[in-house]
Amino acid sequence: MDSFWQFVGGYWWLVFPLGGVVGGWIKGAQKWDERRRRDRIELQKLKNAERFAAGEAEEARTSEIERVIAEHDETNRRWLDYELDVAKLIDFPVMTDMREQVTVDFHRAKRDADGLRPDDPDALRDARTLARYREAVREFGLTFDIAEREAKRRRTSDFTEAERAALARAKTMLALADNSGATRAERQSAYRRATKELEGLLVLPDAATDAIEQRIAGALGSTPSVPPSPPQTNAGGQADAERPTA
Repeated sequence: MDSFWQFVGGYWWLVFPLGGVVGGWIKGAQKWDERRRRDRIELQKLKNAERFAAGEAEEARTSEIERVIAEHDETNRRWLDYELDVAKLIDFPVMTDMREQVTVDFHRAKRDADGLRPDDPDALRDARTLARYREAVREFGLTFDIAEREAKRRRTSDFTEAERAALARAKTMLALADNSGATRAERQSAYRRATKELEGLLVLPDAATDAIEQRIAGALGSTPSVPPSPPQTNAGGQADAERPTA
């Protein structure tokens, strides 16, 4: 130990340059540590930003899926307002007239949109699937708007005066058939007269006729006729009705 202090005492002048070296090393280590700390903070900020961006993108995708599905549902609802209302179809026959190009376009677009709608909405998280479905729904809404505008513009103007009178009578008869206050016989007669008036003028969708028939179920039915029983035969094969009386 004494020799150590003797060495230090003999080379005391080295304390100053060595102190500077050691101090510089300590300061360098502190700066390096501070730099590492800042790097870790920045890295964490980047990770947080990425997670936040991913979360925002997921929320945006969910919102877009919900918006497109709601748009599809709304256009379907608008069509059902016609499809299930016979009186409305009589007023705007273009909506079901498949001879009209606007009607064909609208029904084709509906078929495409319905076909691209998956049972599980999560399937629409795939960007390509969502893009195809979104475009089909947009086309469905657009072609429906065009068909509806044309139907409202023309109404029944394409029919002759006599045909328009027949449509008006059919509409009146259907209202009576749908009136629960009318008698069974009145409702039966009104429905049959209405369908007779519409023959050759308007083809109603199955959903429309099913809807009105369900609403007036029981009033349209009739007691089924019971087929006559076959004549009874005797042992000789002769019908009882033909058996000679005693």
